[in-house]
Order: sequence, then structure tokens, then C-alpha cells
Amino acid sequence: MPASAGDTPMSPCRPSTFQERENTLVRELYTARLERRLCLSEAAQCFHLEFAVEGVKDFVFAPGQFVSVVATDPRGRLESRAYSLASAPKGDRFDLCLNRVEGGFFSNLLPDLPAGGTIQIEGPLGFFTLREPITDSILVGTGTGIAPLRSFLEWIFPSAGPDRSGGKEIWLVFGTRYEGEVYYREEFEAMAGRHANFHYLTTLSRAPEDWRGLRGYVQDHVARILEERAAKLGLPLPPPKPDPSIPPAQLRFDVHAYICGLSDMVAAVRERLVGFGWHRKQIVSERYD
Repeated sequence: MPASAGDTPMSPCRPSTFQERENTLVRELYTARLERRLCLSEAAQCFHLEFAVEGVKDFVFAPGQFVSVVATDPRGRLESRAYSLASAPKGDRFDLCLNRVEGGFFSNLLPDLPAGGTIQIEGPLGFFTLREPITDSILVGTGTGIAPLRSFLEWIFPSAGPDRSGGKEIWLVFGTRYEGEVYYREEFEAMAGRHANFHYLTTLSRAPEDWRGLRGYVQDHVARILEERAAKLGLPLPPPKPDPSIPPAQLRFDVHAYICGLSDMVAAVRERLVGFGWHRKQIVSERYD
């Protein structure tokens, strides 16, 4: 479960039992009703689920947070699993994005939920959120790590309402193995078409010969963004180190990175950023198991 405002040490996909948390604060449970299910990828068995929270006018959360789904498993144990919210706040609604995993309890329970079926959730929770004021930002995700990044982008560039980017440059670098695993592609391409300061980059690590997009790993393309941004703005690489007399909580930066995905990817991107002289406060991450 996410717990850190910087590099989150625990996964939003880690199951836990209520017995493990009996000494923690009991949180309110909400009932959420499935309104729509869409399969984003047959090959990856990735699903987009849209829910409405019953009994509330507004389900309030910060983009990037998660909810924990609560249910009794076949052994009779009450368990919970955290899933990042894949949408910006929109009244009583929220979206999830998840993969079906063979033998997984929640990862099969949710995709198999019929329209109108309900689940119990607690939350919102988590600290993987946008730093304000908004700066130039590089969003990096792989697989279902796209979920909280989509939440960010829906909030920054709403389809109805004012642009919240403040003119800052926003990059989304999404990496996966195959073209069939590129989630929300048409949505992000349309967003890039509407906003000149939003840059959508997709890279495949196992691209076929006829793939015309980027190839390789996300960290390599993040490095290129940093180099091109520095050249455009006339900035040195690495940048000057912050004044050591300034407390970390008071440091201000003109660019941040938000990284979500498997631990190895997060570590690789973080290592590349640190190699460019980035401060740890510039790097906000969420690691999945």
C-alpha cells in the first residue's frame, strides 16, 4: 500500500488482511457500483472499470491516490487490495485499471463483476500526488502504472473545464512490450492534439519491424527529454546543487518526475535522474509488486 510522498516503498497492489491491520485506524467503507467495463487489451487481459459510489454526491480524492477494495475470499478471510484511481475526481464516479492474473482473487473478482454489481472500498489513500504549483513534469509509467498518471492528466487537462497546466510542459512516457498493451492510446493522442504543451511518447521494448514509434526502455527516453529541455532552456546538466542551508521541505524546483510501475523500472528511471543531478525531492514514485 502506498505510504510515501517521495519514493513509495510499498505497492498499491499488495494484498493485506484486516487481521494484519487490526491495530490501525478503522476507516469508513463505501459501496461502489460498477457502471461500465471495457477490455483495454485482450492479450494482457487489462480492464478499465468505471464505478459510482453510492450515497455520496462527491467522492473526493486527490489525483494519484488509491482505494482499497475489501472482500471476503474463498477461505472466509476478509482481505483488501489497493488499486490506484485511474481518473480525476468527477462527482461520485471513479475509474480503475487492472490486469486479470491467473489465480488472483481480486484481479478476477473485479473483471468478472456484472454491471450493477457492487464492491466495498475504503479510501481514498496515498501520497503519490502532484506537487503544487504545477511545474514542468515528466510522467513515466509501464503497464497498469498508467492508472494514476491518467488521473493526473485528466485533472491537468480536463475535457471540460480550464487547463490547469499553467503553460508548463508535460510529458507522458509510457513503456510496454507490445503494441497491443498500449493503454488509453487514442485518449492520450487526442489530448496531445488539443494541448501543445502535452507530449505523449510510447516506447516498445519488443517492437515489431513495422512499428514506427519509439523503441527501448523508458529511462532512455526520459534522458533524451532532459537533454533536449536543458538545451532549449540553456540550462546546465547536471544542474547546480541546492543550497544546503535550505531545508528539504522548502526546496523549490522547476521540474518534477512522477514514476509508476514495477520496481525495476522505477529504480532504473530514478538512477538515470540522479545521474543527471536531480534531487530526491524532484522524484515522486509509486512502486508496484
